[in-house]
Amino acid sequence: MELRNYISALRRRRVIVAGCFLLAMLAGIGVTLQVTPKYASSVRLFVSTPNSTTSDAYQGGLVSEQRAASYAELATGPEVARAVVAKLALKESPASLQSRTTASVIPNTVILSVTVTDSDPRRAEWLVRAVAQEFSSLVKTLEAGPDPARAAVTASVLGAPVTPGSPVSPDPFRNLTIAAVVGLLLGVGVAALREKLDTRLRDPEGLTEVAGAPHLGEIAFEREVSKKRIITSFESHAPLVEAFRVLRTNLQFISIDKPSKVFVVTSAIAGEGKTTTTCNLAIMLAQAGQRVALIEGDLRRPGLAKYLNLESAVGLTTVLIGRLDVAEAMQKWGEPGLSVLTSGVVPPDPAELLQSRAMADVLIDLRSSFDIVLIDAPPLLPVTDAALLAAQSDGALLVVKHGTTTRDQVRGSLARLTSVRARLVGTVLNGSPKRRPTNYTYGYGYAPIKAGAGVAKGVHLAERSAARKVRHGASKHEED
Repeated sequence: MELRNYISALRRRRVIVAGCFLLAMLAGIGVTLQVTPKYASSVRLFVSTPNSTTSDAYQGGLVSEQRAASYAELATGPEVARAVVAKLALKESPASLQSRTTASVIPNTVILSVTVTDSDPRRAEWLVRAVAQEFSSLVKTLEAGPDPARAAVTASVLGAPVTPGSPVSPDPFRNLTIAAVVGLLLGVGVAALREKLDTRLRDPEGLTEVAGAPHLGEIAFEREVSKKRIITSFESHAPLVEAFRVLRTNLQFISIDKPSKVFVVTSAIAGEGKTTTTCNLAIMLAQAGQRVALIEGDLRRPGLAKYLNLESAVGLTTVLIGRLDVAEAMQKWGEPGLSVLTSGVVPPDPAELLQSRAMADVLIDLRSSFDIVLIDAPPLLPVTDAALLAAQSDGALLVVKHGTTTRDQVRGSLARLTSVRARLVGTVLNGSPKRRPTNYTYGYGYAPIKAGAGVAKGVHLAERSAARKVRHGASKHEED
């Protein structure tokens, strides 16, 4: 999977990513607002030893530095916490005070920093001053030798406690940054999982891989198609019309050696646009000068007559039961060379009619009279009609709707065709999102170029000159 595929997947799942990001940010804001602000008050203590000579001072400095590391643990120990709780008659336990007390040694010094946090800044300052005092007393007691007045090491308080005006917890910036990172990672993870579990087809490459048949065309989504389904309602240079031209060209390369071809157009399930695709493809083939027969093979839910505004009472079923010949039941439609055979009366058992000898004879007659026969068949998965028709034709053309049809549905459709030894000749991806032009197509618009006044005049003069040459050549030919 290439990088552009991952980017496309994230773009498709952008709602999930944005949703997870938003939820994480809201959770971060909620936690920040719910947490009680904590203030920190710190005090510094200087650890020293009494000395009388330079050598004693050097040795004392080493002792003080070594002891300072141990005193950091002592300042946050239970002994100091119990002494503070007892002295101040606090209503909290020594363990609670101990959990809110921290101590650290400033690197390469004999200075110890003690910090106490509390929801009240004044209380935090009050507690840290008591902790410093009790700690100094404890150090004096522990370090006292034979003469209590001359302790080996002392801890002296350096100035008053320092209490910043802003709380140290919660930190809104830190919380929201963590929430943003967690939200994005969660969103990307959920999007990747959904993409992995989602088997809907969205690109020609994936469709070709699953179907094992050539991809013949991609029809972009057009909002106007729901109102005007037929391409004759669009401008000749519209992208939708151009897409059907591409489909027409590619279809003509299928079974190229056969003078007459019969193709079944179907889909995996209903609602994938197979009838619209069949009608428009038939029109495009007729516009190219082909003799085209468009057959309504969906005898369960026929819609071809409604699309083309034709009579539906007389059609395929009328021919199959012997009431009319094929030529008599065919109806001409707009484009020269396009004939349509609608469904006729809906029979009680369509599958029996479609696999009858009469249906085979109808296809033989159509082959002899038309260059291409297109049969609009029902979906493959709900009923067997399309597979039965495909077995009697040159193959089936499978219409797949972008973002709707799944890989399993395409595999199931292929299995239906394989079970009757029918061939899947190609696929069409319908309803694809519009893509921006690539660098290759830049400058090659669908719309015709509008000539300016000078260009139009030049074209007019060129046409007159060419006409004079033609007339002169014709008159000279008559003299000869």
